[in-house]
Amino acid sequence: MITKRIIPCLDVKEGRVVKGVQFVELRDAGDPVELAEFYDQEGADELVFLDISASHEGRETMVDVVERVAAKLAIPFTVGGGINTLEDMKRILRAGADKVSLNTAAVKRPDLITEGAEFFGSQCIVVAIDAKYDEELGSWRVYTHGGRNATDYEVIAWAQEVVERGAGEILLTSMDKDGEKSGFDLALTKAVSEAVSVPVIASGGAGNADHFVDAFVEGKADAALAASIFHYKETSVKEVKDYLRKKGVNVR
Repeated sequence: MITKRIIPCLDVKEGRVVKGVQFVELRDAGDPVELAEFYDQEGADELVFLDISASHEGRETMVDVVERVAAKLAIPFTVGGGINTLEDMKRILRAGADKVSLNTAAVKRPDLITEGAEFFGSQCIVVAIDAKYDEELGSWRVYTHGGRNATDYEVIAWAQEVVERGAGEILLTSMDKDGEKSGFDLALTKAVSEAVSVPVIASGGAGNADHFVDAFVEGKADAALAASIFHYKETSVKEVKDYLRKKGVNVR
């Protein structure tokens, strides 16, 4: 039985961790280095660091902050935002990241996924998919640039394509649920989890420990990511893991 992972997420803007609702109304949540160290000690399985305005502002990820965060961590560490080339990936992995997360750049140039997978191995390449339900499409649409731009891609088809191109993992964020704390989008998570052969990280909507149970049992997710409920101490990684164990979910 595969162990399920709990992953705190640091959305970083201008060197600070921020959190919003449906990708807007951002408020400060603290220093990324301090929070990273805290989650490492708390028993988080991994940490995701997203430079959320890098793609929108057309600049590279903050390598200095990545280096400082990596120096404090003993757990795997994924970094995304503003990674557009193989050279960008090298720089981030050299700075201490274990994996890179591609979103906007992968949609713009899907060959980048393959190039990264061939050079570093699929295990280093995470493709982040920001998904929003689209009535006309009758399914979920892929968004880029930190949720600002709609694309022509349908989420399930795009998820399958990125795996074919070499992605080793999918970070799936429901924009409809982001920051709402009403639970993960289980229909979306399950649809993608069943459509691909790589691990899927559910993201967007975590409000309590029950939501994590739902993501793993109903949503078939391999990992679940949360930000605000951990940053603002509404619950903790340890409390969530203890609850999951009680409910028979296999966690580290």
